[in-house]
Amino acid sequence: MALFNFLTQEIAIDLGTANTLIIHNDKVVVDEPSIVAIDRKTDKVVAVGKRAMQMHEKTHENLKTVRPLKDGVIADFKAAESMIREMINRIYGQKKPLFPPRYRMVICIPSGITEVEKRAVKDSAEQAGGQDVKMIHEPMAAAIGIGIDVEEPNGNMIIDIGGGTTEIAVIALSGIVCDQSIRVAGDEFTLDIVDYMRRQHNMLIGERTAEMIKINVGSALTDIDSPPDDYAVNGRDLMTGIPKQIIVSYSEIAHAIDKSISKIEEAILKALETTPPELAADIFKTGLYLTGGGALLRGLDKRISQKTKLPVHVAEDPLRAVVRGTGIALKKMDTFTFLMDE
Repeated sequence: MALFNFLTQEIAIDLGTANTLIIHNDKVVVDEPSIVAIDRKTDKVVAVGKRAMQMHEKTHENLKTVRPLKDGVIADFKAAESMIREMINRIYGQKKPLFPPRYRMVICIPSGITEVEKRAVKDSAEQAGGQDVKMIHEPMAAAIGIGIDVEEPNGNMIIDIGGGTTEIAVIALSGIVCDQSIRVAGDEFTLDIVDYMRRQHNMLIGERTAEMIKINVGSALTDIDSPPDDYAVNGRDLMTGIPKQIIVSYSEIAHAIDKSISKIEEAILKALETTPPELAADIFKTGLYLTGGGALLRGLDKRISQKTKLPVHVAEDPLRAVVRGTGIALKKMDTFTFLMDE
């Protein structure tokens, strides 16, 4: 029995549309983009994570890059399995264990996921070496990760803006009372920027460039207190076909992603409308909590606060809030009743 326990490793996985993070022994050991590069001829995985991201949109006909998750759920089962397995192997670096360990896993999933999509996540994890696989909803993991006591009879609203989905949930007594899960998040902002550059500047840019624009000059408001410097963007001129450079400002990007942010605001208001009155009273006191990569967007907290007339708090390390909460849930696996087997 002791040997069995020795061979059982515990890992917490935040399987995100944009990034996958893994916690092992209370440390974030993997933080990589959720992408794989595959050789078209042999169907073998050539690269995973950062290396594959460097190849994204730069491949020749024998190579393709695949993002296995779309809108928070698995879109390519085989690629997802390869990616999870490879990322788990990275826990050990160069030192490969003598016996392949068995894994107890807690994986977080979007709250609006279907039974079929849930099954796909579980199957992928089991194929990658998971023995005892439990799941936790993302907003619940985010709440635990930012230090909220989810077992208390107090209402807290979490807004987790990831790559593929935005999860909005009111949590009390270890459960999700009401939630909204919409497939508008970071990826949608990126596509908005690509579209804006094409329409407004007759310039074609790739997803990676749009992502860099979002990070450097992304903003939810056209007027913010400490604006970032303008950003130089390289791309292809649609009129001449020749590469060119233009300069964009944060207020332009705010216009570009305005519609998508409005959809998130609508979902927040919808979730507030369906909140029971006693919990709404709690939320009025505590405010809203923003987590996920989208929380880093300049001025987003201010914009949501203006819309809802409620205080909005951005988590300390929003990108890692979910995986941290998943790690805590893993440690308290036996006492947390909201961890799902199915």
